[in-house]
Amino acid sequence: MSFPRCALLWARLPAGRPAGHRAALCSVLRARVETLPGALGRVSAVASASSSSSSASGGSKAPNTSLFVPLTVKPQGPSADGDVGAELTRPLDKNEVKKILDKFYKRKEIQKLGADYGLDARLFHQAFISFRNYIMQSHSLDVDIHIILNDICFSAAHVDDLFPFFLRHAKQIFPVLECKDDLRKISDLRIPPNWYPEARAIQRKIIFHSGPTNSGKTYHAIQKYLSAKSGVYCGPLKLLAHEIFEKSNAAGVPCDLVTGEERVTIDADGKQAAHVACTVEMCSVTTPYEVAVIDEIQMIKDPARGWAWTRALLGLCAEEVHLCGESAAIDLVTELMYTTGEEVEVRNYKRLTPISVLDHALESLDNLRPGDCIVCFSKNDIYSVSRQIEIRGLESAVIYGSLPPGTKLAQAKKFNDPDDPCKILVATDAIGMGLNLSIRRIIFYSLIKPTINEKGEKEIEPITTSQALQIAGRAGRFSSKYKEGEVTTMNREDLSLLREILNRHVDPIKAAGLHPTAEQIEMFAYHLPDTTLANLIDIFVDFSQVDGQYFVCNMDDFKFSAELIQHIPLSLRVRYVFCTAPINKKQPFVCSSLLQFARQYSRNEPLTFSWLRRYIKWPLLPPKNIKDLMDLEAVHDVLDLYLWLSYRFIDMFPDASLIRDLQKELDGVIQDGVHNITKLIKISESHKLLNLESLSAENQSRLSGTSKGQARRMRGTKTLGSKAAEPPGPDAGEKSLASRLVQQGLLTADMLKQLEKEWLTQQTEHGKDRTEPETPSPSKGTRRKKKESDSD
Repeated sequence: MSFPRCALLWARLPAGRPAGHRAALCSVLRARVETLPGALGRVSAVASASSSSSSASGGSKAPNTSLFVPLTVKPQGPSADGDVGAELTRPLDKNEVKKILDKFYKRKEIQKLGADYGLDARLFHQAFISFRNYIMQSHSLDVDIHIILNDICFSAAHVDDLFPFFLRHAKQIFPVLECKDDLRKISDLRIPPNWYPEARAIQRKIIFHSGPTNSGKTYHAIQKYLSAKSGVYCGPLKLLAHEIFEKSNAAGVPCDLVTGEERVTIDADGKQAAHVACTVEMCSVTTPYEVAVIDEIQMIKDPARGWAWTRALLGLCAEEVHLCGESAAIDLVTELMYTTGEEVEVRNYKRLTPISVLDHALESLDNLRPGDCIVCFSKNDIYSVSRQIEIRGLESAVIYGSLPPGTKLAQAKKFNDPDDPCKILVATDAIGMGLNLSIRRIIFYSLIKPTINEKGEKEIEPITTSQALQIAGRAGRFSSKYKEGEVTTMNREDLSLLREILNRHVDPIKAAGLHPTAEQIEMFAYHLPDTTLANLIDIFVDFSQVDGQYFVCNMDDFKFSAELIQHIPLSLRVRYVFCTAPINKKQPFVCSSLLQFARQYSRNEPLTFSWLRRYIKWPLLPPKNIKDLMDLEAVHDVLDLYLWLSYRFIDMFPDASLIRDLQKELDGVIQDGVHNITKLIKISESHKLLNLESLSAENQSRLSGTSKGQARRMRGTKTLGSKAAEPPGPDAGEKSLASRLVQQGLLTADMLKQLEKEWLTQQTEHGKDRTEPETPSPSKGTRRKKKESDSD
């Protein structure tokens, strides 16, 4: 609106109008003149100003606008002062207004101008729909927009004059548009070394102990740790932190323990010791130490946890920082330390004992020997193999990731004990670190493992060279009774792939993980107060800028927890802490417990020992089947969650010591269940709670010691055997007789193989005696019958 027109409107005001109305119009017109762009002639000027502003911000990447969730702006209801705009001009004709708005929406110049202000096609459309609904549904509009709409109706103003009001509304429903530059500054994750001023204030000595598993690299680093006046050990697992804690105190070096769920102060008066063993996430970056040890430094590339190693590497205040890990991390660590002005000394180690890949696969569980460890990548395989080993009259120990640490140690002790009849270990890759095991031969039951990539997507691929070396390296450890290690596979067709994997060069690690802090998220929330925490994280990651040596860690687990407790009223800092609590989102009971704990906290109701006992229905009975065992493991995780929260919210989770005692008791119950795991598997199968018949033909062939071709023949033989032994009837679709006999332990896979050979020989001889060549053989007829039944 031009200044002459403002004066004209002022002159037209009737003398009898209230002074308040005249003052309102005066302020409106003054604001219009000072802040709003003019008609179409001003559009280009505004656009150029916007583009210059965006170029000044550094030319950052365009944000992913699909993450911007629109807020609701309610239409205005009747005003107590009446419709001032209508009194100053006239009531608006809604049909005319709708035509004006539609014309405004279709203007290419307006769409381009919106894009200059960050409104891409999607945001522009959403903002316009909201803007139109606001204008059409409001009983009374603000004076300024009422006047401009009236002027457009009388051709006294241009439709483009609506843009400032449209932009103001767009920023209301998309507040991120108002503060994009501030958000970019907050989420700028470049130059992470500057986040740790205490570490930058000293000149640290960085020593990289590089070598394969069982090369003594960690041993040498720990010796420096023990001989120092003060030190910190940062490990990837609670088990490793416990091990260093015990070794240190046994060596006469007082050492405290700090993990997410546990704090142990060795001094009776509670005074902190000069040495501490902790999980890497729990290390202090403000406490000065003489020596720091960061174990498994190659995990700096981990999609979910890599940030913890980056933080420890850049932030630990220690005169000497000893890194232990694979050579693949040397180049990256050297580059990162170059940015801090610190040099890296590399010490290379070779394996202390020889290890070899055998020329033959195991092929059958009948070929197991004492000291063997079968590595599986699924619980079903663990259960199946354990059951088959028991059928053969052997005893096995079982270790997998979701078992409590105490149970893992108990199973490891059972396997290592020379006087215990248990000489076979069935485990997942959980044995890759944290457990000292006396293994002679590693047998890969499979080389396929489900993984989660950096985007949070599930992938099923062969294990990496790094993983294969880590697991294979557990055989023939220096401290065990087996001085040479052996590695092979269950299936002979996997052996060549294993060789290929082990012989591959390990790719150098390219980038280190980063993670937004609570303070950064709080600053984001200050600018976007009505945005959910999960959406805040998405926007933060999208706006974040990192150097080429870093990446932002996957935060799907964090967002899962944030969405889970979104409806519970909590402060942002408390909500953030709850979302960082480590939980297994595949366990429904653990997830519901996090929700319940957050709800209790929001009500300001302390979670006491008696409350938690009622919640988990304590006392718990020993497991009667595999499902019961898994439920007990979930309860153990819930107690872990309580302990983790108890160190963050002491007043609301006051009974940590009592819960720890309860957890130890539960650990004993789980240990008894795992000790009798084959019985639980057998009961579960009989009650159809566990379906081990879902194994593929390839897995079945591993148990029987056959190739894939033999496995195909075996499937046909099972069908033939069952149909020859039983007439077709209502039970024809159930498991074959051979499968049931194997499941019940009355028939082994090798016996089934021998029966197959005898049956085929018998059928061949029977076919030679036939006089009519055109008569189909029984096997062909049966195969045809099989195909027909499959198609039916």
